[in-house]
Amino acid sequence: MIVLASASPRRQELLRNARIPFTVQAADINETPLAGESPRDCAERLAREKALAVFRNRPREYVLGADTIVVVDDIILGKPRDAEDAARMLRLLSGRTHCVITGVCVVGKKVASGQWSVVSSAEDSSSENREPTTASETTLVTMCALSDDEIRDYVATGEPMDKAGAYAIQGMASRWIPRIEGDYSNVVGLPVARVYAMLREEGAI
Repeated sequence: MIVLASASPRRQELLRNARIPFTVQAADINETPLAGESPRDCAERLAREKALAVFRNRPREYVLGADTIVVVDDIILGKPRDAEDAARMLRLLSGRTHCVITGVCVVGKKVASGQWSVVSSAEDSSSENREPTTASETTLVTMCALSDDEIRDYVATGEPMDKAGAYAIQGMASRWIPRIEGDYSNVVGLPVARVYAMLREEGAI
């Protein structure tokens, strides 16, 4: 069974729609970017840390970790802290093209934190140890110019509050997104085609 190390309902819906079987155990980690860390490295590191955090409790299963960030002017936008922070993010994105990066990591049945987990000799003889597989997907998203009233009214709906970059492309914000370049599902929260290929390569499905 694949364990999704995320409580995100968007990621769960994407996996269900793709008919990828999974169960959920959310990871609780510090998601603060490191000083000098590139956006791609940040997304991949957080995805790996989420996967490994859950794998420590589920060492005989495959764990999928993911982290989505929005980047504009080399500034990483995660989930807003409050309504004021959400409005700040939307003003940064208004009338511009930005990047959405989702890091993904699949941890196999043998590895945790770079060390071999304890398994029986029978298990060792039946399959090879694997390192965590980490990758990322980038999509370019263009947002229309937003008025102060539109930003205020959108933030008041509550939709931006648990979304990277303070918007949901699959929700109300879709009316302000005239163009994307790349994987749409990546913007929702999980690059499904890439994840499916990774899971198949690892033997998880």
